[in-house]
Amino acid sequence: MKIIIGSDHAGWALKKEILPYLEEMGFAYKDVGANDAESVDYPDFAKPVAEQVASGDYDQGILICGTGIGMSITANKVPGVRCACVTEPFSAEMARRHNHANVLAMGERVVGPGMARAIVKQWFDADFEGGRHEKRVEKMMEMDK
Repeated sequence: MKIIIGSDHAGWALKKEILPYLEEMGFAYKDVGANDAESVDYPDFAKPVAEQVASGDYDQGILICGTGIGMSITANKVPGVRCACVTEPFSAEMARRHNHANVLAMGERVVGPGMARAIVKQWFDADFEGGRHEKRVEKMMEMDK
């Protein structure tokens, strides 16, 4: 699985905690920045992550900012993206299983490194269930047209 990850300045430290965990899990990833704590604009990082997931160049995306909210709003403006902003593992699992989410957003100011690792693990352990959820996801995706 190919992962693309990005953060702004407010999510940079948490991203640094997540990157080695992705490696431990055996995932190849591309980091599109930010690379330090200097103030930047989160849409500049959410957009390339979302576009590359929507195009199929990457299977999943991870976005981290202060709360995860700005990143998720921005990512969801890209047709084909289903970004979920989550704060705990159960929501991460359900976003994958029921909503077929393809981008995960988290907030460094909301979750710590341990919780973030638990969220990422649950995210990647869960698969889309399809079935009754398929028609709902299709209805969501129709809204992109």
